[in-house]
Amino acid sequence: MKITISGAGEVGCHLAKLLVDDNHDITMIDKSAERLAKASEIADILTVCGNPTSISVLQAAKVDKTDLFVAVFPDKDQNVNIVSALLAKELGAKKVTARVNTSEYLSYENKSLFTQLGIDMLFYPERMAAYEIADIVRESGMTEFVQFGHGKLQLIEIKLDEESPLIGREISDFVYPIEHLPFRIVAISRGEGTLIPKRDSKMRLGDLVYVMALRDTVNDALKEAGKREKIVKSVFIVGGGPMGEMLAAKLEKTIPSIKIIEKDRRRCEELSQILEKTMVINGDWRNTDWLYEEEIQRCDVFVATTDDSETNIMTCAAAKKMGVPKTVAEVENIEYIKLAEGMGVDAVINKKILSASRIFRFTLTDKIRSIKYLSESDAVALEYIVHPGSPVTKAKVKELPIPSDAIIGGVIRGNESFIAYGDTQITAYDHVVVFTLPASLKEIDKLFM
Repeated sequence: MKITISGAGEVGCHLAKLLVDDNHDITMIDKSAERLAKASEIADILTVCGNPTSISVLQAAKVDKTDLFVAVFPDKDQNVNIVSALLAKELGAKKVTARVNTSEYLSYENKSLFTQLGIDMLFYPERMAAYEIADIVRESGMTEFVQFGHGKLQLIEIKLDEESPLIGREISDFVYPIEHLPFRIVAISRGEGTLIPKRDSKMRLGDLVYVMALRDTVNDALKEAGKREKIVKSVFIVGGGPMGEMLAAKLEKTIPSIKIIEKDRRRCEELSQILEKTMVINGDWRNTDWLYEEEIQRCDVFVATTDDSETNIMTCAAAKKMGVPKTVAEVENIEYIKLAEGMGVDAVINKKILSASRIFRFTLTDKIRSIKYLSESDAVALEYIVHPGSPVTKAKVKELPIPSDAIIGGVIRGNESFIAYGDTQITAYDHVVVFTLPASLKEIDKLFM
């Protein structure tokens, strides 16, 4: 697929690397020759230096031959992305998508307007991150989770701490008789890598364990890991920017006590007018003594959403030392994700990874209903729709040529869902959830042709 990316910022560069690794033909446009040079070091791409809203620049990038045009220009003026996407579509690009910086454009009426104008998808990374964090906050026993089939199957991530009874146990301990298989451990993230476990794989302290579970068996998985589901009653949010605001607005509908700290007094006044039930506090979150006085140690979940990754990691680490059960940090630098884990942060959200997952769907065939890159793992979770005659229907799961670093986790069939096992027979129109490392994506894809 020929893909043109407008914007050589962090989102554009991360996306380019993913797409090049998937053997797409990438052209990148940016006004900055320096940014383009850095992008070329990361991925093997063609570059065009110039303003992405210039028709001549878009023509030089051959957008008329483009299958997908992605507007993620690193500029606070979202009109650059909207205008370049509209022009690209008018010049012949088959599909276009643009990053925006306001929720206003994502209302039903406005989305319809942009669709009529020719933009196939708008996305707002801050809102995506806020909603992702809201889901993590509500599910207190896990650090990340993904729903498939409207929640019929759930992929959850559990961090193994010192008290976890899973430490030292082998995967074979969780191979139940078919009728009693409530969940399945599909991957383990450890250190710098991710592994698809074998029967004799042992779990260790600090592992991030990914579990495929049915909606009704999530609590069983949490109990096995020594976690208990706790009703979240209080959340403390640091950072009153757009993400913090959207998160508070989402959470205050169901959680009794929400507090948000913002340094800028004027912004605090704005938040007080916007948020209905959230307590807005003006203060400096870098002062840990002051945070203690504000009783952050009494909250159930602490979330850091400032514009600074280091601040988010450090405040979460401080909250953890004060006794907060669960901490969540928005971390922009992908290189800092492992650092955050090592400092005790329970869950990490990265907007670039979320954006890439959303855009990546446009590069996929109609076999794939959804794709999810996990922020703390090298792996990807995919939901396939099985077509009649697909190779995956020709044999039982244990007889299929599934790569060693991939695993079929679960199946949704009509209104039913079940965990996949060796004797499972996949049939046409099933929705199948696969967990795989990127290197095996093409081999897995062949099974669903």
